Amino acid sequence: MPDRVILTIGTKKGVFVAEASKTRRAFTLRGPSGPGVPVYATFIDTRGATPRIYAGSCNPFFGMKVLRSNDLGKSFKETKSAPAFPQDDGRALANIWSIEAGAGKKDLLCGVEPASLFKSRDGGDTWEMVAGISNHEHARKWQPGNGGLCMHTIIRDGKRVHLGISTGGHYLSEDGGETFRAANNGVGAGFAPDPYPEFGQCVHKIARHDAAPGRLYMQNHGGRADWTGPGGPRPGIGVLRSDDYGHTWRSIAKGLPSDFGFPIVVHPHNPDVVYVLPLDPATRSCPGAAPAVWRSENGGASWGRLAGGLPKKQSYFTVLRDGMDMDGLKNPALYFGTTTGQLWMDREGGERWECLFDSLPPVHNVKVGIV
Repeated sequence: MPDRVILTIGTKKGVFVAEASKTRRAFTLRGPSGPGVPVYATFIDTRGATPRIYAGSCNPFFGMKVLRSNDLGKSFKETKSAPAFPQDDGRALANIWSIEAGAGKKDLLCGVEPASLFKSRDGGDTWEMVAGISNHEHARKWQPGNGGLCMHTIIRDGKRVHLGISTGGHYLSEDGGETFRAANNGVGAGFAPDPYPEFGQCVHKIARHDAAPGRLYMQNHGGRADWTGPGGPRPGIGVLRSDDYGHTWRSIAKGLPSDFGFPIVVHPHNPDVVYVLPLDPATRSCPGAAPAVWRSENGGASWGRLAGGLPKKQSYFTVLRDGMDMDGLKNPALYFGTTTGQLWMDREGGERWECLFDSLPPVHNVKVGIV
């Protein structure tokens, strides 16, 4: 019976693992593994009898590695290989941005920079490029955003596969990943001359819930809600919802102090409850330098501010696209990590925050699993 909470924390200087009982009264921290090397992606794989932890280790001098642990992060070893482009492709792997479960029990999917998708059928020891998106007719036209040209979101839903690319947009496959098409109807690009292009949007994160399979939530690259550019106002292009499997999108940003941000998380037991962390698009910190998570309990129709226990002002950290997650316990806890090295946890749906760790390296990635 699963009885432990595991946090994987990918940082600028390696991956840390924190462990606690289901009471979550105290977490023990171990690491870093892959010390000194940035980690942007982690994955806690609970599909087998022995849980596994994967991490992408992105060394600019010695190349990209996939690390694997069979003992809950006490030790990591490199897999036999990492994703790599064919020699005649012209692209070179710059970063690993996402690792997720594939269709089979040992299958993995890996999103990389420059934006491409790779598949492993043996737990990460060998990899093959998924040509349907990696060689898509749009692929050589995508441009890097501020964080690079990254494929950061992979969501599987039966035969549907949703991908989030910055700056490429949302791509949808409905045949198990064989073919993909841009699905950005209603997704804005306020930084572009055409605010609603076919592709090229800077999607920051996409989330969904199994109980509402047609619904998806998106944190897109928004801006101030009153921003006006060529062609007139473009309000609310940053926080979006789809109710038709991503074919069309509509804004749910009304009531937020900013529609710019990176993470978006859905409550594990209620698809109507969703969390975002709005940021000032200029400073990449919370509006007014006063940190707060915002929660909707009605699918984005309205929002409330949650800041109990967080610093009241003068905090200029950023929470990145994979820096927030929620565990699946009966009364789930919400976690987020900051670029100034704090790991925050709330046990009350966002009402009361406490700092678990306050001196980590800058946090890129936070994932939680029950094992």
